[in-house]
Amino acid sequence: MSSVLEVEDLQIELITEHGVVRAVDGISLHVDPGETVTLIGESGSGKSTTAMGLLRLLPPDLAVLSGRAVLAGHDVIADPAAISGLRGRVVGLIPQDPMTALSPVHTVGRRLTELVRLRVGGTSRHQARLMARELLERVHVPDPERVLGHYPHQLSGGLQQRVLIACALAGEPELLVADEPTSALDVTVQAGVLDLLMELQERTGVAILMITHDLGVARLISDRVHVMRAGRFVESGDVERVVTAPTHPYSKQLLAAVPRLVHKEMPA
Repeated sequence: MSSVLEVEDLQIELITEHGVVRAVDGISLHVDPGETVTLIGESGSGKSTTAMGLLRLLPPDLAVLSGRAVLAGHDVIADPAAISGLRGRVVGLIPQDPMTALSPVHTVGRRLTELVRLRVGGTSRHQARLMARELLERVHVPDPERVLGHYPHQLSGGLQQRVLIACALAGEPELLVADEPTSALDVTVQAGVLDLLMELQERTGVAILMITHDLGVARLISDRVHVMRAGRFVESGDVERVVTAPTHPYSKQLLAAVPRLVHKEMPA
């Protein structure tokens, strides 16, 4: 089985006012069809920079990439222009913050309709509207016809995130890159979004590259994890092995930081 994404020795250097910073330092990974691979680490570890680099969404004048990253047979490091034909069709992005990812002056219907017409050539406005409604139904948005007429600020955080997932699915991608998709949501809503991602994966076989700082999220949704610190993978492996028997001190620190319920004896 060929991988949807294969990365070898990826390095990303960022040009800052304080000099050149190596944000990603020689990482390698692969994501196979139907599996979820998670990059987990604290803020600043390089996990989101990795995702944005693979999608070629970093400013080209401020980021220097080297190594190899093959997506659908195209090395997007050696040939950056290739990504323009892959984004939205082969790979879809679920951003972290819906309020910055969705235009405040466009309705959900306009956004989704434009995406459908962009991804599916020869689609009329009427057909695109029907497909947009179907996308909202696929992500379990209640009363999708009403939601199509709403602006993002009129929706709850959970519904906004489901709209972003619908946007990412518009081109029927083989890979979803989910960049902290639940970090701004409360625990109950977070669980619903994660359940939705797992349901979509089971139904369609889409692969997922998940970015998170939350070990609980990683354990729930992942097949394999890469623990990232200072731009490098310090530990990689099957999620249950890494979570239950971590070998690197940093992985142990992440595990120790997870809140635990403690039974407290009540006085007689």
